[in-house]
Amino acid sequence: QVQLVESGGGLVQAGGSLRLSCVASGTIFLLNRVGWYRQAAGKQRDLVAFITRAGSTNYADSVKGRFIISRDNAKNTVYLQMNSLKPEDTAVYYCAGWKTSQWDYWGQGTQVTVSS
Repeated sequence: QVQLVESGGGLVQAGGSLRLSCVASGTIFLLNRVGWYRQAAGKQRDLVAFITRAGSTNYADSVKGRFIISRDNAKNTVYLQMNSLKPEDTAVYYCAGWKTSQWDYWGQGTQVTVSS
């Protein structure tokens, strides 16, 4: 079993930056992928980015060139560096872990609010 805990959310002005962290309670190597999803009020939860065990990354078109996902295996932590933030990035951000065939594990979420 893996537990994921996010941190790093907050309020930032448009154009600013935040770094989200996702710490796994168990070894992160159990997970084939670790990703970040976000859900804005009244909208569906969408995939923002993920990183594989091998270090390959994938990003939603809306965040390409602005967000960077990375991992520190020694700390069992995955990061989401968010730059050039826009008001439309406002959402609850969730860390998710993919073990075999689906996103099996979820964190509790952290709020990111970008003011204009």
